[in-house]
Amino acid sequence: MNAMVAALEPTPAVAAPRWTLPDRGKVGMLSFILAESAIFTIFVVAYLFYLGKSLTGPTPRDVLEVPIFYTICLLSSSVTIHLAGKRLERNESKPFLAWWLITIALGATFMFGTAQEWRRLIYEHGLTISTNLFGTTYYSLVGLHAFHVTLGLVMLTIVSWLSVAGNLRRQSRRVEVLSLYWHFVDVVWAVVFTVVYVIGR
Repeated sequence: MNAMVAALEPTPAVAAPRWTLPDRGKVGMLSFILAESAIFTIFVVAYLFYLGKSLTGPTPRDVLEVPIFYTICLLSSSVTIHLAGKRLERNESKPFLAWWLITIALGATFMFGTAQEWRRLIYEHGLTISTNLFGTTYYSLVGLHAFHVTLGLVMLTIVSWLSVAGNLRRQSRRVEVLSLYWHFVDVVWAVVFTVVYVIGR
């Protein structure tokens, strides 16, 4: 009898998980990354399309040197920014800031390498954006990426200042959003490196 009564009793309803709006910062950054990915795709396709079609020199094989060290620096910065985020989750201010500053240093080192390469190409080989099709597409593609790295470095530096001046936990959302952007910059460089310095040579 008790078993029958228990069977007839209504089972308590399981509360459905409450849906919350996604973080606006993340949605905005992912939308930005999607749009920028389309722009980079156009520049990569243009570089590949015009590859080898320059009527005059110099050619990529003549002047390009593979920036292995600076590439390692930039790609390593994805690891350091990830480690910084993990330290932030634990509210460890000093380790967070240390990894964050290492990320900035690695990005700045990469930009120094880009500046050195451009200086060499311009003053030693006479390759400018108007020299030939290779110069136009090379500076457009690599320059677009360099602009994004510079923008990222500015934002990373601002967050580091805010972290020192104020409450570390208040920067958590900024750190998450900037980490997405920085990983995007690194992934784009992996593509650019492959196209310009491996396929293009």
